[in-house]
This record gives sequence, structure tokens and C-alpha cells, in this order.
Amino acid sequence: MICCLNPDCPSPENPDQNEFCQSCGVPLVRLLRGHYRITKLLSDEGGFGRTYLAEDLDKLDELCVVKQLAPKVQGTWAIKKAVELFKEEAKRLQELGEHPQIPTLLAYFEEDNYLYLVQQFINGENLFKELEKLGKFSETQIRELLLDLLPVLQYIHERGVIHRDIKPQNIIRRSPPVQGRELTLIDFGASKQLTVTVQPEPGTTIGSHGYSPLEQIQHGEAYPASDLFSLGASCFHLLTGITPFQLWSEHGYSWVNNWRKYLTSPISWELTQVIDKLLKKDIQDRYQSAVEILEDLRKPVAPPPPPTQPIPPPIIKLGKAKSTKAQSAKTKSAKTKSAQQVPLIPRPTPPQTTVSLRQKKEKKLLPLLLTSSAIASLAMVLAGIGYWQFHHHQQTANLTNTTVPKSQSQPTSLESFVLAETLTGHSGVVRAVAVSPNGKIMVSGSADKTIKLWNLANREAIRTLNGHKDWVVALAISPDSTILASGSSDKTIKLWNLETGELIATLKGHKNWVSSLAFSPDGKTLASASADETVKLWNVKTLEEIRSLKGHTNDVNTVTISPDGKTIASGSFRDMKLWNLANGVQMRTIKGHNDWVMSLAFSPDGKTLASGSSDKKITLWNTRDAAPYRVLDGHSKEVFSVAFSPDGQTLASGSGDSTVKLWNLATAEEIRTLTGHGDIVYSVAFTPDGKSVISGSKDNTIKIWQLSR
Repeated sequence: MICCLNPDCPSPENPDQNEFCQSCGVPLVRLLRGHYRITKLLSDEGGFGRTYLAEDLDKLDELCVVKQLAPKVQGTWAIKKAVELFKEEAKRLQELGEHPQIPTLLAYFEEDNYLYLVQQFINGENLFKELEKLGKFSETQIRELLLDLLPVLQYIHERGVIHRDIKPQNIIRRSPPVQGRELTLIDFGASKQLTVTVQPEPGTTIGSHGYSPLEQIQHGEAYPASDLFSLGASCFHLLTGITPFQLWSEHGYSWVNNWRKYLTSPISWELTQVIDKLLKKDIQDRYQSAVEILEDLRKPVAPPPPPTQPIPPPIIKLGKAKSTKAQSAKTKSAKTKSAQQVPLIPRPTPPQTTVSLRQKKEKKLLPLLLTSSAIASLAMVLAGIGYWQFHHHQQTANLTNTTVPKSQSQPTSLESFVLAETLTGHSGVVRAVAVSPNGKIMVSGSADKTIKLWNLANREAIRTLNGHKDWVVALAISPDSTILASGSSDKTIKLWNLETGELIATLKGHKNWVSSLAFSPDGKTLASASADETVKLWNVKTLEEIRSLKGHTNDVNTVTISPDGKTIASGSFRDMKLWNLANGVQMRTIKGHNDWVMSLAFSPDGKTLASGSSDKKITLWNTRDAAPYRVLDGHSKEVFSVAFSPDGQTLASGSGDSTVKLWNLATAEEIRTLTGHGDIVYSVAFTPDGKSVISGSKDNTIKIWQLSR
């Protein structure tokens, strides 16, 4: 096969024996510059030229790519600009082509009044075609893309070059990989030196609408952060299958504020934050370098520990020091020993990878249970140790702290919890856990698309439920412990017989993934929250949708129902809504968090609503007037789950900082930080007797934390 080099030829490919093009009649060039045989048209550059596949006869017919410049533009300025960009591309390839993920420049010349650029052929397929053939990318694939491509951007940016046209079409997956790297960045035709600012004339803007940031499209300005926006837009395209150009055409740049609503499968909060920052409209709010993103993506995550039977830590009661010398010496000795063995302030630590024998050798025991008065005493003695604090909202500044009198003993629910068991079996993220009201069964839902039922008495797996086609994100068990409801990113809800594991029904109606589920206290109604911005109510007996509650303008992440069965609470971006369960009327919108509301829970008496947010805070709200009266501030990352103990005196919270925290609700003090998970804790739940806390994590494990008396 030989290819016609007439840039206007409608069908340039010809049989080898032809002397003239069978389509346009132009004489065929047998060998370009004496040794490049053009064999196939790869792409038409939309009025600026064409790209061909060729064989280099001087290198034993080695494949190469030939780019032809033949601009069909009006005006001297436009032609001059096109030629300038073409030469710039050749210069960039010559400077950068030593990198294994950038094509090497082989030649640059003029022939028959056309400019030609010859570069290395990259065997593989671009990511746009891969998306069309194989479908949307998973989170794992997007992470691999970023880790593979960001060093390339770091390399070119450090050399004063910016690409300006990053999109899936310009990223090729090599086959086979070179030096362990699969992805190659191509098409440097729009690249420029950072020191140059182009003020393009109308119609000559460089870049691709939707992928290019505001400063590049409006003003022709380009910086490293501009390439990073394009990278974020490319990740969005590959995750959703929706082209940024389509959204840009319909909504301008406002789509970047709501990009999550187009996700059909959930992704981790860490990746969400990375893409969020990549897609910031204002350049100063974006990542400024590839290195910053790599640091966020490469934060070390320790492997989950194997099941252990740790030695329960001693409980030390601290009281007022006596004035006698003997007691003083005894106290001093106890302090020294405690300082050697116990971290005074619980904080996130990497999970233990061996049983507690190693802890014993290193003289590091689990954190002790400290009373609030003891903490205060220690804070006065030890420099640098802060006292736990909580904050009041300005509207309720007149409320005073209520503390437990020193003479009053701590309630049972505040006793020390230790790790009793680590359950493994899921091959993916454990996104949800739930405990049956009768306390017999624990249920876990995972990214591996399965649900596992566990016997809480012996902690053994009972059965695995299969049926969902994507992540199992939400779980709820009916008050009579007979029905399990599961919600998935496949947009469906399934009802299961909890005793037999048989599928009862599949409820369809949501247009995006189902994020949260809750049964009414009488078990007759099921509420479901979804990324389609709605809450739906379902009749559990008839399996019909009762109504759809609309009012949120972003994904609804969480839903819960009050103990009296009268009120539904739902959480979304920065706000919560209260609805009347009986008629579906919206009663109130509550604002207070600065970011996504990830979890909601009513206290057993219904007087308090707890909300956990990606702003790292937990807020306690008075349900009577929806006023905030306490903020629990201690997690270093997003709070994904909150749960009240059965007696309502303790709150458990799971966070992106890989910890579970227990809070004394009477004093707003952090009681204990439970460490051991190797990644995000997505879900927490108390057992009905209040003696255990269950947690599910991104490390693929479930942990059971138990009271140590």
C-alpha cells in the first residue's frame, strides 16, 4: 500500500503498483526524501495537515510517523503561526525525545513546498480508542494513569515546556511497555516555552475546548497548572465516558463544580480530592506542579494486619497525688513507667503487622483510658501535650460545658475498647457494615460486588451474597432482623432474606449509584439516598416506590430516619435536609459544614442528630430547633461514618485518617483513638449491647473492637 501526499485527497491509500492516485490523480511519491515510504493515513489535523504511517527503508523498514504541515488558513499571520508551531514541535521533540515516554524526533525537512516532521512510531492505542472499546476506566486504572504520566509532565515542565493539549487522544498505551512504563505523551504541536505568552487572534486559540483551562482559552496563557487541568479533565472523561467538550458546550466551566454527579461508580475520597483540585477553575486554586500530585498519590499505606488476639491493656486510674514522700516517689515511678509504655495522647499510627508480642518487646501498649480530670492534670505537667477541646457555634455560645463530676464514675459505654478480631475475606474495599438488631449477624458490603454475612458469636462467615454488578455501597437491616437491604453503584437496591440469603426483590428507580439506606422503626418503609440528588421511599411489603424527595442540588451521600419514625434526615454538599416521613414534605434545610456531609445518625432518644463531614468535623445538632451545640474536632481527614452507642452516651466515628474515634457526648471529649486499619475507615456500627464496635475499611478488612473491663 502507498499513500497519496496530497493533503486534499479524499481517499489517499493506493495499491503499490499505482503511479498516480486513483482518487485525486496526483502523482504518487514513492519515497519521501528518498527513504520514507508512506503507507497509511493515521489522522487528518483539521485543516493544518495530515499524519501518516511510514516505513524507513534505511532502517530495515522500521515504522515511523510522518507529520505533514499544509495549513488551510487565511491570512499571513495564521500561516506564519502554524509554521511557527510546527517548528516548535520539532524543537520540543528534539529536546525532550530522550525521555522514554516522549516520541523521538527522527527528521525535520521541507519538500515540495510542504514541511515534514518524522518521529518515532509508538506501537499501541490511544486512550480515547481504548475507552470506546473497553468502556469506562476504574479508579485503579486512573491512579495508574496518573502515576505513569505525572513524571512525564514533571520532566517537560522542569525544562520550560508546556504541552497545552493533553487529552485521551494524545496519550498512547504502548505495547509492550518500555522500562516498565506503558503511557506515552504525543502531539507536542501546541507546546510552547513558559516564558512566551501567546495572545492569539480570533479563531487561532490553541488547545481543546473542555480540556483546556480558562486562562488558556480566553487569554492564550499557559502554565504547568494549565496542563494539570487538562490532565484532570482527561481523567474525568475516562472515568465517566462523557467528553468535557460536551459539558463545556452546554454549561461553560460550571461543570467542573459538579463533576461528581456524572460518576456512575463511586471512587475514593482521596482520588476525588485530587481530581477536584486538578479541575479548579481558578489557576491559583489548582495544583501548581506534578510533584504535588505525586506526593498526594504516593502517601504510604501500610498493609492490613492479620487477625490478632491482642493483650488487653491495663486500665490505670489516676487520682490526686498524696503529699507523703512515699506516695510522691510511687507517683514519679508510675509516671516514668507510663511514659515508656503508653502514648499519652491517642493519635493515628501505622497498623501493627504482628501480634501483640511485638508490642510487648517494644514496650508499646495500646492507649489507656484516661478520665477528663486526669488528662487535665497531665496537661499541666507535661509540656507540649494539649488538652482536648471542643467548639461552640456562635449561635449557641450561651450554652455551657457540662462535665462529669469528679466523684461520678465513668459510664459503662466509655470503658476501653481493644481490637478483638480482624475479619478478612473480601477482595475489595469494605464500604459498608451493619449489625442485625438481634445482635446475631454482622453484614459487610464491598467493592468486590459481594455481601458477606458473619456470625457475631463465633465471628465466622455464614455465606456470601452475589447479585450486584458493581460496588456494594450501603447496607441496612430491618428492625425485626429478617430483611437485609443493599444499595450499589449499579443503581439498584436489593432486598434479601437475612436468614436464608435468598434474594427477595430488586428495586430500580435511581439514576445513579445508591449511597445510603435506612429502615423506618416499624420496618414498613425503606429510605434510599443516591448520587442522582434524590431520596426515595419504598414500601417494603409491596416493593413499590412511594415517592421521590427532591430538593438537593448535589449527590445525596447519607440518609437516616428518626427513632420516632417521623423525620428523615439527608446529607449532601454543605447541607442537610429534614423531611416529613409521612408526606415527604421538606421541613428544614440545615447548613453548617464547609464540605460534603458524609454520614448522619440520630441518637437513640431522637434529641440529637450527629453529622460527619469531609471538612474533618462532627457536629451535634439539637433536633428540636436544628441548632448546632457541639463540634467534635479531632480527625485529621474526612469523617465518613458516625454511629451512636445504644445508651446514647458515646459516638463512634470512622475517618479517612484510618482511625476510629470514640467520643464522650456528655463532655465532648475524645475518649479513645482505635488504630489498626491500614486505610480509610468507611463505616462504623455498634452492636446492640454496646460492647463492640464494628468497622469496615478500604484495606479490605473488617475489625471488631470490644470492651475491655
